[in-house]
Amino acid sequence: MASLRHLAAGPTCHHHHGVTAATASLQLRRRPSCPRPLRSRLLFTRIYAISSNDIRVGTNVEVDGAPWKVLEFLHVKPGKGAAFVRTKLRNYVTGNTVEKTFRAGSTLQEPSLSKETKQFTYKDGSQFVFMDLTTYEESRLNEADVGDKQKWLKEGMDCNLLYWNGKIIDFELPITVRLTVTDTDPGGSDSAQGGTKPATLETGAVVTVPSFVNVGDDILVDSRTGQYMNRA
Repeated sequence: MASLRHLAAGPTCHHHHGVTAATASLQLRRRPSCPRPLRSRLLFTRIYAISSNDIRVGTNVEVDGAPWKVLEFLHVKPGKGAAFVRTKLRNYVTGNTVEKTFRAGSTLQEPSLSKETKQFTYKDGSQFVFMDLTTYEESRLNEADVGDKQKWLKEGMDCNLLYWNGKIIDFELPITVRLTVTDTDPGGSDSAQGGTKPATLETGAVVTVPSFVNVGDDILVDSRTGQYMNRA
């Protein structure tokens, strides 16, 4: 019986050793795939680096650990010396503006910003309340943060809120906004040519419109320039 037990135990032990060896072999074969995450991280890092030659109005750059937006830029190639890019920047967090020069071709970091679409739902005192229609979570911006954009902001409008380090630093209006004319001089016919007049919109903004636009008309306005685009 002892001999039988010994025989039974022998193959079992030998089989277990075989599984271990096979597992080790599989682990060895898998090792070449390990560097893949490293390559992914390098690609991820490069996404947030730009050349100063690519600077345009609206470009976001990180300077001294803070996010800035390019308001103006000028590429300069002097007769002597190295080329450079002269910029005017606005700090997203403080609102301060500065002029800064970058060497042409130098590498700049883009701040890690994220956008979320929220709907402007109502104004609470001096605060503008935006809601995530999926989670119903509210986000608030002070009147000073909204600035002149409030003249195009209407309840029920979807906007993009810009986040940096978990904090709202800016928001973007739709490029085209639809607003109702609440006050203007009586207009002419649709065939009237050339005439324009001021018109007050439901948000209080005043725009120049064609003479045929009347009170109660919905019009489309470019929120970036404040210019009349068309009658809706």
